Amino acid sequence: MSLDTLLAHELPLFRGLAPADFAGIEVPVTERRLGSWEILFHQKDRSRDVHFLLSGTLIALYWTADGREVIFTRFGLGDHFGELAALDDGDRSLAVVARSDVTVLSLPGPVFRQLFDQVPALRWRITQGLVSRIRALTARNLELTTYSVEQRVASYLFGLAVDRGQLRAGGVIIEAPTHAEIAATIGSNREMVSRIMSGLAKRGAIKSARQRIELLDPTVLTAGF
Repeated sequence: MSLDTLLAHELPLFRGLAPADFAGIEVPVTERRLGSWEILFHQKDRSRDVHFLLSGTLIALYWTADGREVIFTRFGLGDHFGELAALDDGDRSLAVVARSDVTVLSLPGPVFRQLFDQVPALRWRITQGLVSRIRALTARNLELTTYSVEQRVASYLFGLAVDRGQLRAGGVIIEAPTHAEIAATIGSNREMVSRIMSGLAKRGAIKSARQRIELLDPTVLTAGF
């Protein structure tokens, strides 16, 4: 796949850049398709490619020694990931798994590093992304150590609504995470999350169905803080 084809996808990392910005750099890109629950790469994997999500749903997770999964993030369309291994030549810290049929673009790690070194606009965007991730992890650690499970569920739903642009009465989150996925993200279990979600529904905060959450009264989500 050519550079022109890559830029045509208008991925956030490359938005506004032109072929002239990549002068002298060959940018080979390949497209890959995965089925639901197929693994793109495992934790501790030695691969170095950086990936871009074109369609579908991908999650990054960590499997503990006892088989429990801890979900770190769900990627949005156009997001890039895998850059840590490309930049420091280390093992993958997390696994990335498809939650639906997925299409990704893959860029070789050495090429990504070359772009980081030679294209200032990309270097700035990549650095901003890494800083944002550190801030998010700091906030998440604070929630895990200071919030109750009820507060963590409410905070998760609030943040999800903000990310999807649906933080309003009547806002609808489609392709919503399952209770098990929410639990794995906030450090709880599915049964507890299900009870809390039912409680929020009874209090008039939300109305939920399969992969769909409607916000009836978002102010209830912040009432316990």
